Amino acid sequence: MEQRGREEWRQRWQGVVFVVALGLVFGGASGQIRYSISEEIKEGTAVGNIAKDLGLDLSMLKERGFRIVASSTEPLFQVNQNDGILYVNRNIDREEICERTSVCLINLKSVLENPLEIHYVAVEVLDVNDHSPCFPEKDKMLEISESTLPGARFQLHAARDPDGGVNSVQQYKLSPNNHFRLEVKDRGKDGKIPILHLQSPLDREASSSHKLLLTAIDGGKPPKLGSVEIFINVLDVNDNMPVFTKDVYSTILNENSPVGTTVIQVNATDLDNGSNGEVKYSFGNVNNKVRELFDVDQDTGEIIVKGQIDYEVDDCYEIDIQASDRGALPFRTDKSVTIEIKDENDNAPDIDVTSLSNTISEDSRPGTTVALISITDADSGLNGKVVSFVNDDVPFTLTPSIQDNMYAVITKSPLDREKQPNYNVTIVSKDAGNPSLSSEKTVKIVVSDVNDNSPQFSLSPYTFYITENNAPGASLFSLSASDHDEDENALISYHILRDESEENKLTFVNMNSEKGDILALRSFDFETLKTFKFQVVASDSGTPSLSSNVTVNVFILDQNDNAPVILYPVNTNGSAEGVEEIPRNVNPGHLVTKVRAYDADIGYNGWLLFSLLEVTDHSLFGLDRYTGQIRTLRSFTETDEAEHKLIILVKDNGNISLSATATVIVKAVEHKEAIAASDVKNAVKDEDENNVTFYLIITLGSVSTLFFISIIVLIVMQCSKTTDYSSKYLQDVNYDGTLCHSIQYRSGDKRYMLVGPRMSIGSTIVPGSNGNTLVVPDRRRTSGEVRNKLFKDMSPPYYFLDSHLH
Repeated sequence: MEQRGREEWRQRWQGVVFVVALGLVFGGASGQIRYSISEEIKEGTAVGNIAKDLGLDLSMLKERGFRIVASSTEPLFQVNQNDGILYVNRNIDREEICERTSVCLINLKSVLENPLEIHYVAVEVLDVNDHSPCFPEKDKMLEISESTLPGARFQLHAARDPDGGVNSVQQYKLSPNNHFRLEVKDRGKDGKIPILHLQSPLDREASSSHKLLLTAIDGGKPPKLGSVEIFINVLDVNDNMPVFTKDVYSTILNENSPVGTTVIQVNATDLDNGSNGEVKYSFGNVNNKVRELFDVDQDTGEIIVKGQIDYEVDDCYEIDIQASDRGALPFRTDKSVTIEIKDENDNAPDIDVTSLSNTISEDSRPGTTVALISITDADSGLNGKVVSFVNDDVPFTLTPSIQDNMYAVITKSPLDREKQPNYNVTIVSKDAGNPSLSSEKTVKIVVSDVNDNSPQFSLSPYTFYITENNAPGASLFSLSASDHDEDENALISYHILRDESEENKLTFVNMNSEKGDILALRSFDFETLKTFKFQVVASDSGTPSLSSNVTVNVFILDQNDNAPVILYPVNTNGSAEGVEEIPRNVNPGHLVTKVRAYDADIGYNGWLLFSLLEVTDHSLFGLDRYTGQIRTLRSFTETDEAEHKLIILVKDNGNISLSATATVIVKAVEHKEAIAASDVKNAVKDEDENNVTFYLIITLGSVSTLFFISIIVLIVMQCSKTTDYSSKYLQDVNYDGTLCHSIQYRSGDKRYMLVGPRMSIGSTIVPGSNGNTLVVPDRRRTSGEVRNKLFKDMSPPYYFLDSHLH
């Protein structure tokens, strides 16, 4: 056993070396890689290195999908994508694959993709002497008349050996005897036929029977044997053989002829009488395939269709018909009948997708190959001529390839994934038979995306109104953009486009790059910043990336977040307290003092009202709720106290009102003391009023400068005729049309209130109105001291409301 194992190992490696050598020789000679292997070799045995012989890069085999195209689910061969070696995938039986074929050649197609390459590989399966010759019968009975003359020949059934070539039956040997010798007739593909040749006359009285041993020997090394015992009975009298009436029998049979169809009739005659002259017919030396397809009537000699006749399986049959008489020792005569099969158009074209790129980029040029299609028709002549085309209106067409029966599916026009993401391409093939047969094959082709669409914002521009004192870190608003591309090409990120001019303002906000949310980095203060704008860029994640931008206008809305500040009275320690001395003999309506206050808010939030929170005598002093003037309501009497305390409440008109208080101590003195105190007070008051006048001049100058700048910007923007909403209604970043807080001052007997062009929360800009029409809701309409006006033009920077002192 050990020696036998070593011998098998040695033979296997010799076979592999032989395979490689033959592969190189045939590959160089024919321009096609060709290998040779022995049948029955072990699964997994290497056949040859296709990648090396083709000069392919081993590192790219797996990436390019290197494979063997096989039509069966369990192919005979597979290729290793790591090293490019072709190996045996399952057991190969040459007799099963190539029955009755001298050269067993298996043609393979190897395919690489990206780019597409097809290489043809031929593997020749060499026969191994793994079968012994076998006769159809274990023993053979022959009856030979003693009157048979020397030279008579008796054809015997040939031994069958499934092996091919030299491993098939090569010779026959007959056991030594005195009457017969062996002749061998070579019948080509049907092999060698043994024939007994009678050398000397038989004598039944000397020997009534003979026993011979016929041995068949194949050409293997070592050769294998098969034998059959021949029993010959010597009969008497019948000395004539049947003779066929024709030398040649041939006919043409249509394929797919129904069972029972008569193909041809043979006829033989025998000159003997009685049973010795009656002829019967049977098959001679024919294979099992013929016996499955045809039958012969033993009485009439008619050859009848028994099975399915297929031109594509075999187009010609040569059948041996044997005629024998019915004598006690029958004579037999053999005749060959040739049957040619006529092709019928019974096979529709076969469409095989050899290679298919499931996806194709939408920027592929016309003429790009998508798939390779193999179209064959098993019929012959016109029945096998095929016309193929692509059905339906799709941007693909079919073009013939270099190889026969190979076609390429290519693009014929540009593709656009956004219009059509995939196609079902139907390939139609029709043969030229009558009637014509056709086949269809549908392949699905997916168009892959290319980054050819930039993100688009839902609005342009964006305008948002934000209330001041917002929470830092909170989301203010959100922007969104869409992209018609898909996957990474449609993945949008956002960022703020920052430049030097807006750098300080843009530090107020940040942006979520994924969701498009705008976040406040700190709280806004309307009194510091009223409006700003910036640009947001939306970029996709494609390569190269595409982007678009949009302008965002942000307007800050005022809140009542500033309490009134008392400007007068204010004492030296900063508290809102003051002492006023008046003569006791003043008349009713005498101006005692005026409480001055300021609120940094605008509109109603900065509109201040004065009221007496606490007073010692309500009948003596009165307070103007709009001007803050304290006046006497009547003359002093002797019973009135000399000192009176007044607490004045100053509050704004916000939804949630804020307030401050001031304390005024009024002392009633005699006339002389009042004059002296008045001189001192007037000196101090003159100095205070001079300071107030100085500050008022600075304020008016600043406001006038801002006004002229606003007018210039307005003219420039009107000339450019921009459609920006913010520029249409709000002409400058420092001018938003809201009602500013009032500044009050006196000149003689008139009181003036300076109203800035700003709008409170309660005011409304009406889109579509003429210019910047400001509508101020009249929530507090009183006795004519304050008049609300509707301004249709913002020409002057401030408007003056005047009222006479009462």
